Amino acid sequence: MARQELVLLALARYRAGDGIPAYPGDVAVLADPLRLVIGDKAAKRLASAFGLCTVAELLAYYPRRYDKRGELTDLIGLREGEYVTVQAEVASARVRRMKNRPGTILEAMVTDGRGQLALTFFGHGHQEWRGLSPGARGLFSGEVSSYRGKRQLTHPEYELLGVGNAQARAEEFANELIPVYRASAQMASWRIAGSVEIALDVLDVPSDPLPAETRRRHGLCGYADALRGIHRPVDEADVIRSKYRLKWDEAFRLQVLLAQRRLAAIAYNAVPRPPVAGGLLAAFDESLPFELTIGQQLAGATISDELGRDHPMHRLLQGEVGSGKTVIALRAMLQVVDAAGQAVLLAPTEVLAQQHFRSISSMLGPLGMAGQLGGAAHATRLTLLTGSLGAAARRQALLEAASGSAGIVIGTHALLQDRVQFADLGLVVIDEQHRFGVEQRDALRDKAGDGRPHMLVMTATPIPRTVAMTVFGDLDVSTLTELPAGRSPIGTYVVPVDERPHYLTRTWERIREEVAAGRQAYVVCPRIGGAEPGQIEDSAPACADSDVPASLEPDEIQGRPSASVLDLSADLGGGPLSGLRLGVLHGRLPSDEKDKVMLAFADGLVDVLVTTTVIEVGVDVPNAVVMVIMDADRFGVSQLHQLRGRVGRGRHPGLCLLVTDASEGSEARLRLEAVAGTLDGFVLSRIDLAQRREGDVLGTAQAGRKSSLKLLRLLEDEDLIGQARTEATALVAADPALSGQPGLAAAVRALAELERATFLEKA
Repeated sequence: MARQELVLLALARYRAGDGIPAYPGDVAVLADPLRLVIGDKAAKRLASAFGLCTVAELLAYYPRRYDKRGELTDLIGLREGEYVTVQAEVASARVRRMKNRPGTILEAMVTDGRGQLALTFFGHGHQEWRGLSPGARGLFSGEVSSYRGKRQLTHPEYELLGVGNAQARAEEFANELIPVYRASAQMASWRIAGSVEIALDVLDVPSDPLPAETRRRHGLCGYADALRGIHRPVDEADVIRSKYRLKWDEAFRLQVLLAQRRLAAIAYNAVPRPPVAGGLLAAFDESLPFELTIGQQLAGATISDELGRDHPMHRLLQGEVGSGKTVIALRAMLQVVDAAGQAVLLAPTEVLAQQHFRSISSMLGPLGMAGQLGGAAHATRLTLLTGSLGAAARRQALLEAASGSAGIVIGTHALLQDRVQFADLGLVVIDEQHRFGVEQRDALRDKAGDGRPHMLVMTATPIPRTVAMTVFGDLDVSTLTELPAGRSPIGTYVVPVDERPHYLTRTWERIREEVAAGRQAYVVCPRIGGAEPGQIEDSAPACADSDVPASLEPDEIQGRPSASVLDLSADLGGGPLSGLRLGVLHGRLPSDEKDKVMLAFADGLVDVLVTTTVIEVGVDVPNAVVMVIMDADRFGVSQLHQLRGRVGRGRHPGLCLLVTDASEGSEARLRLEAVAGTLDGFVLSRIDLAQRREGDVLGTAQAGRKSSLKLLRLLEDEDLIGQARTEATALVAADPALSGQPGLAAAVRALAELERATFLEKA
């Protein structure tokens, strides 16, 4: 029987079993709703289980692996639980009605002359089993099970054999690759495969998303061929060839979207903000008690030059923890203020926004005290705007921003609200860009009125070049790799409490010694504690490769120390750290209380701060020299690196202790040892990326939790991503609207709409 006939027979069985009407048209296109192709019932299941609603989404739901039907097996040697293929003759077949629900069962018995095997098919009629009559020979494939003492195959795949080709076809059938899909309770893998088969049989791709010249240069197959090859592979080489082409699609459409954004940014006008001699920036530089590093000088010169141009700067400033990014950003803001503009700094949390406000106020001194006693003659004003401000303070902050009396406005997401206006917004600085999305950038950028403001994006999470290319590809990148002079080294050590219980005792003793010497410490916990279910805030997610099940709270695990802020602070205050001044900080505290605690710690009125990850970025207390991270295996590599960057910021060496009960040699323990082994954030970022799903990285950074990347691996496919970027840049330069590439234009629009939809969902 020809393959096409077999496919039609399989589809007939599938449709009859699921009540699917025949497809009403001759062809289907990628944008078609699934219900038009596979019927309402199957479409609803796929939408409910996996969020798949169109033909394109279904065909982008790739197999997770491929199985073979198994070696040809004689019936005597069958074992329960094996997936086998047998060649046999139908000895008997009968159809009967099911007792407890509508439908019928076909029960057949097959034999190879030595043994027997039962076949059971469930359905609504017997037309789909045509050909399974006594005397017919065929190949039958499935998992062996037992029912009432008999070995059987339930709903096996099968193919009836003609005369003469039986042995050759039997071996071919047994070795065919069977796609296995990630399934659910509502939708088994074989049902997903059935839906895919229907879609592929009627699929028409009139315009390949990749330009013909790009396909030719890189030896890529056509898009429709790749879809068929990944879902219906002839052999393993077919899978490799198809996956490579589909990786190109993922990389290329993203790089085209980013190239369009780069081109659009250049096309906008911006008010030039060149340096002004004898202004605030010059006065600030004279007041600095330290010399900028070479990296800071180079980055600052680049930013200063771009601020003076008549099209918007669009730059990412990334660097090591403590590399001095805030100083560079402040110098850029002062240059804009000198040129009669305003600058805004957007931070992801109130703690960080308040910390920026305090640290920038401190750095500016009289230069930031316009209208206040002691302010310099040509000073500017700093304004803080967060969601927790009282009504009077909010009105005052809004007035200062709108009137232009505030040269620098610092705030959180509250800055994105429509009521927030500026007199002349010249520069937007976004800290920790990975916590914001493209739409949020645009919401703030649109407040500039005529033209666009310049934009500086900062991240303290060093990222590999390939991630910068893929996630931040619409930004130019400056990187700071040096630490400013005077930064002290940080020693990092793993504290394995199960293997060395006395190490934890020594940890608390070490804190007491540092406090006795006049210094301070942090103790970081992965959760707050005392919350109702579903109320755990600013806590570290359990890592995928951690030895600890994500469903368990730390104090539910035998032998673990209590690892919540509320419990541990009480234990320490009444035990190993009794007599010391302990502070508590977490996301559930009211904003004014959080600010009060941080101020007390910064002023030296608190010896030990027991906290969650709210102090992960931006917090700068030079006198804090020890950080203890409880249940450190629950944190990601980059997060641990960020946290330890809070110590060693003064003249005393820093110490970071990673407390864990992860066993030696486990993935979690190896991750902690990697953090302890290097202070190079760029090395750690590659380790972090290798251990995390790309979807997590891109979903967060690209303004949504849903990622468009399914096959592309950012570290493994660096060369491919670089090639795609080169091709995309050239294509967009020649055809910005993609008017000559309708298939690609549709794919890029779909990607942009995905970002927009996920942003609106978050908002």
